[in-house]
Amino acid sequence: MKIFPSAHHLGARIEGLDLSKPLSTQQRDEIIQLLGKYGLLNFSGQQLEAADLKHFSSHFGELEINVANAYQEPGHPEVMILSNMVVDGKPVGIADAGQGWHTDMSYSRTVAFANVLYGIRIPHRNGRPLGGTTFSDMQAAYDELPETMKLQLEGLTGLHDYAKFYDMMRNEKNSPRPPLTDAQRSAKPPVSHPIVLTHPITKRKVLYANPGYTIRINELSEQESEKLLTFLFEHQVQDRFVYTFEWTPGDVLIWDNLRTIHQAYPDYTADEHRLIKRCQVMATLFDIP
Repeated sequence: MKIFPSAHHLGARIEGLDLSKPLSTQQRDEIIQLLGKYGLLNFSGQQLEAADLKHFSSHFGELEINVANAYQEPGHPEVMILSNMVVDGKPVGIADAGQGWHTDMSYSRTVAFANVLYGIRIPHRNGRPLGGTTFSDMQAAYDELPETMKLQLEGLTGLHDYAKFYDMMRNEKNSPRPPLTDAQRSAKPPVSHPIVLTHPITKRKVLYANPGYTIRINELSEQESEKLLTFLFEHQVQDRFVYTFEWTPGDVLIWDNLRTIHQAYPDYTADEHRLIKRCQVMATLFDIP
């Protein structure tokens, strides 16, 4: 593998590895360490089937099957389709996934370690790729907190709710996604996690709160919780922490959900087609509180 770090403190491009072939244990372990170091890795120039994407992703933990049970690859429900394309009057995939700052699976008892996305069709306009994915570094965001704030956060836990982001997309962004059923809401009740985690790879502290799913801090009054979360949500997306990845067809992007929050950037129209396939990897390789 050849490693080309970005100019930012997040991100590196990896060349020389064909992800359609099985990884050795040494390669798997090296990728995990690189994820800890860079937060996100881009394996460019890949040609994968859904089964290949699923197999590569499974090296890093158990794969999640999304609670919405929609837009899944036939025969491979762990592979979700993200797309604004419509074929024969039917959407190919979910068109508005991730359009707001969040951390995937923070609403789950077992949180996510990584996301793995495979870019198949990427929209362009005037020679520029559209539909980038933007990340913010929660290790750097924690490091830059005032020392008094770091002390205040120790021992605090945040409550995370799947419905917060889903309902926001429907109510604020006019998403066509259907309302969650009672069964879907019951399948993902709110869960609590520490506001500050020790990263299992780097042993560095990271902020683990995000605007998409964190609804309150359990140990504080409602007013105190709202005030502190407002501060954290504004602090963690300052420009100095943020990096935007621009897609090229054939890119496989894997990122660390413990180290980063992210959002999709919907700067393309319905006629500018985007097709990406995704696996979400649970943090089953690590002991996360």
